[in-house]
Amino acid sequence: MSRSVKRRRAVWTMTPLLALLALSSCFGVSADISVREDGSGKIAMEYRVSPMAEALGRLDGNRRWQTVPVGRADFDRTLARLPDMRLVSFSATEESGGGDTVNRAELEFKNIETLLAFLDASGRRASFSRENGVRRLSLTLMEARSADADPDLLALLREVSRPYELRLNLSAAGTVSLKTAPASVPAARILSPGKTASLTIGTGELLSLAGGLAVEFTW
Repeated sequence: MSRSVKRRRAVWTMTPLLALLALSSCFGVSADISVREDGSGKIAMEYRVSPMAEALGRLDGNRRWQTVPVGRADFDRTLARLPDMRLVSFSATEESGGGDTVNRAELEFKNIETLLAFLDASGRRASFSRENGVRRLSLTLMEARSADADPDLLALLREVSRPYELRLNLSAAGTVSLKTAPASVPAARILSPGKTASLTIGTGELLSLAGGLAVEFTW
């Protein structure tokens, strides 16, 4: 295996692994999740793909570890295994002057189980529970950094992702609260509690969290 492939793998293991946020290597992600009382709901997503992100995916030896893995065809393949979810709309536009490609998708799901399967096919990084009338949705946005992650490539990713953010919102019936692990994330902007709870963090700051980041929504 070439050294370049090893480097790409190291970074891949530290980026968010939820299907919803596996787009983090695109450097800009916005996801709005709305859950109804019966567990059905919708997701509205927007992700911005920088030209640098696409270039990193074309580095010698790294083509099989593409930086930008999600387009309309990828959504179609994912939804083929999720009969209780459907793609309502999808669009992709390129900003003028060789700027970012902006992708937007809206999806509907019939139940929480389907939402979890979409967020995390592995079943390890997204969970839901309901006890004494309290619902809890827990998501691992980024795992702890791999010890063999290449520091030079990590520094490059932080630099080129500096203008971008990850934003995650959840709205539901009643009051929604949000807490993080670790409990204090100074770089993040958190709105909680309210009809909608949200977390916003710069992608560069997210990549700097060696211990990873998880969130828990309750309502």
